[in-house]
Amino acid sequence: MVEGNSVRLVFAGTSSFAVPILRTIVDEGYVVTGVVTQPDRPAGRGQTLQPPPVKTKALELGLPVYQPVTLRNDEARSLFATLAPELLVVVAYGKLLPAWLLSLPRFGAVNLHGSLLPRYRGAAPIQWAVANGETKTGVTTMQMDPGMDTGPILLTLETVIGAEETAVALAERMSKPGAQLMLQTLAGLEAGSVTPIPQDNSLATKAPLLKKEHGLIDWSLTAHQIFNRLRGFTPWPGIYTGFRGKKLQIWQAQPHAIPDSGNAPGALLISRERLSVVCGGGTLLELLELQLEGRRRMSASDFVNGSQPKNGERLEKI
Repeated sequence: MVEGNSVRLVFAGTSSFAVPILRTIVDEGYVVTGVVTQPDRPAGRGQTLQPPPVKTKALELGLPVYQPVTLRNDEARSLFATLAPELLVVVAYGKLLPAWLLSLPRFGAVNLHGSLLPRYRGAAPIQWAVANGETKTGVTTMQMDPGMDTGPILLTLETVIGAEETAVALAERMSKPGAQLMLQTLAGLEAGSVTPIPQDNSLATKAPLLKKEHGLIDWSLTAHQIFNRLRGFTPWPGIYTGFRGKKLQIWQAQPHAIPDSGNAPGALLISRERLSVVCGGGTLLELLELQLEGRRRMSASDFVNGSQPKNGERLEKI
C-alpha cells in the first residue's frame, strides 16, 4: 500500500458490531473519506426512524455519512467514484456488494466476518453459532469477492463461547479483538506480509438472515438445544410457542435433565408456581420469564397465577 496510514478508506457497516472497528481505524489515523451505512429504519412501539449504530458513531467522529438505498445503480457508482477509496473496509454492512464496487479500490475490499470461515457464511454468523451450540468461534478478515463470504482468508482469531453466553454478549465481546485484527490486517497488507489463503468450500456452513419463523420452538428438541436457540435468537426473532391460540415468547429459561415424566414434548409441568415444559430426550426446560401476546413480560410465577395453566396442558405451534 502506502507509507503510514494515509491510504484513503471508505468504511461500510451498519450494526453495533462494526462500531469499535470504525472507531479504532479512525483512532489509528487512517483517512476515512466516507462511511456508508444502511438507511434509518423504524423501530420501537412508535415506529420512529432510528439511525444505525454506525451512523451515530460516524457523526460523533465528524465523518461524512452516506445511506444509499441500493448499491446497484448509477447514483451509487457516482458516490463511490467521488469518495475514491483506495481500500474498502466492510463490517456487518448487511448487503452484498456488486462486483464493480469490489474492483473499484486499487487494494480491493477487506471484510471482518464474525466466524471462523468457511464456517457460518452469511448474514447472522454469531447468532447461528450460538443457536447451534458451538463451543468456539472467532473473527476472520477476508479479501472480498462477489460470493457470499467466499473470498480468501487473511487473518483469524479464535475464541471460546461461554456455556450461557448470548449472541448479543458474544458479538459485543468479539468486536473489540475484531478491531485489533482489522488493524493487523491493514498493517500486513501495507507491509506485504499477509498472504490470502483460499477457503476450503467443502467445510462451509451457512448462517442465513434470521426470519421470524426461526424462533418457533420445536419441543421435540432437547431442552439444551432450545436453550441454545434462546441464547442465539434473543432479542430477535426470539423463541416462541403457542398458548391457547396466542403467541407466548420465552425470554429466560433454564434446561434440566429429568426422569421420564410420561408426558409428550410440549406438555406443561407446574410445581409450586414453577413452570416447566417437557422437551425431547428426557429433558425439561424451566421457564423463568415469558410474555403472552398483548401482555407485558413477566415471571413464570406471575404467569401461572394469572393465566392458570393446567398441569399437562400442551403448548402448540402458532
